[in-house]
Amino acid sequence: MGEIKDNDAYEEELLDYEEEDEKAPDSASTKAADSAKKGYVGIHSSGFRDFLLKPELLRSIVDSVQHECIPQAILGMDVICQAKSGMGKTAVFVLSTLQQIEPVAGQVAALVLCHTRELAYQICHEFERFSTYLPDIKVAVFYGGVNIKVHKDLLKNECPHIVVGTPGRILALTRDKDLSLKNVRHFILDECDKMLESLGILSNFHKSAASLLSLRHFLLSIAIVSFIYFSNCTDMRRDVQEIFKMTPHDKQVMMFSATLSKEIRPVCKKFMQDPMEIYVDDEAKLTLHGLVQHYIKLSELEKNRKLNDLLDALDFNQVVIFVKSVNRAAELNKLLVECNFPSICIHSGMSQEERLTRYKNFKEGHKRILVATDLVGRGIDIERVNIVINYDMPDSADTYLHRVGRAGRFGTKGLAITFVSSTSDSDVLNQVQERFEVDIKELPEQIDTSTYSKKLPTMQRYMTDALVHNSLLS
Repeated sequence: MGEIKDNDAYEEELLDYEEEDEKAPDSASTKAADSAKKGYVGIHSSGFRDFLLKPELLRSIVDSVQHECIPQAILGMDVICQAKSGMGKTAVFVLSTLQQIEPVAGQVAALVLCHTRELAYQICHEFERFSTYLPDIKVAVFYGGVNIKVHKDLLKNECPHIVVGTPGRILALTRDKDLSLKNVRHFILDECDKMLESLGILSNFHKSAASLLSLRHFLLSIAIVSFIYFSNCTDMRRDVQEIFKMTPHDKQVMMFSATLSKEIRPVCKKFMQDPMEIYVDDEAKLTLHGLVQHYIKLSELEKNRKLNDLLDALDFNQVVIFVKSVNRAAELNKLLVECNFPSICIHSGMSQEERLTRYKNFKEGHKRILVATDLVGRGIDIERVNIVINYDMPDSADTYLHRVGRAGRFGTKGLAITFVSSTSDSDVLNQVQERFEVDIKELPEQIDTSTYSKKLPTMQRYMTDALVHNSLLS
């Protein structure tokens, strides 16, 4: 957290995203501190009581979380944490924030930003769940798609102590002076690489520009990078940066993601003061143990028939099917419903109210098949999902990891099946195998149910039961 800087210098540092050389410790007395603050942490604990958590929080815990993170986080240290999907990153910042917060009426003490409305809704729910025995703490979630007057009235009449939201809506509320961030003591970014990735693009561009062979190439590259920069993540990145500047200098900053490239890490550190960095040292360790992964080679025209056969043959509780566009999500869901599968879809083309209603229906088990775009590919935690199908190949190894991480969460068993229908699909699959050092084999004709699932009813049995009881298909 460190000393409060001069405001101009503080703002200038945020605008300059060039890496700085790390200074070597100048005395032996700093070695102990360095070993506690740098690199890869290896703290072990026999239980949550060793973390000195409030008894009210201990009573709320039902799942284990990363023992490497909580001891530092509850002491107020800045934290960058990368860990595989489903291992409890959300609980880390929820617990550490609730542990430290001292609620004051009318003051927002903690701000959590994330990139989708569904994830914001889910994180707010986790704060509410863990604060069951802390009745004085109020939590609220703010995102677009809801009349902003509703949010303004809530802030005026019942100001929360913890605010969760998407950058666009939070920035709008702060600009209108309805949301004050002057008392924020905890600033948290979930899926931080997604919100800050454009900064990494620019940083890499500046470093490589000098090596371009000609002015013509240089100008062309400027045009290309500018297009990417302004069309992809610029708005969200700028919003995050502007929001950050509205908070006090002296605060705890925590950032989390399952994927943090070496290029994005220094960008994250620009927002922090001597952060505790907790990374998976070897990217191969990011692969999910207990998750069985296979691929199927087929043509585009064969996908629907193969998907139908898989849903009939596989034992699953709930399954998520990922596609690459809004139109494909809507059409595939329509086809599955026509075939009497209990399917529902979520994509960005829906109103916020409709998206949340469908998300809750799936999370609560009213539907067992979800067709979705990458809107739900990050962070969304649905405990019953044990199968993910990539109907369309993701565009990168990172996206693949986030998608398949929806299954086999918290160390449970799961199955990921990816359709490969083009040369570019094969290229991405090869990238996944090389980066994460995993051997993804072609799906065999017979697969042992015990390798990816507890004993669950087959799709045919489910359909029969559903038709008899006329409930789950409603």
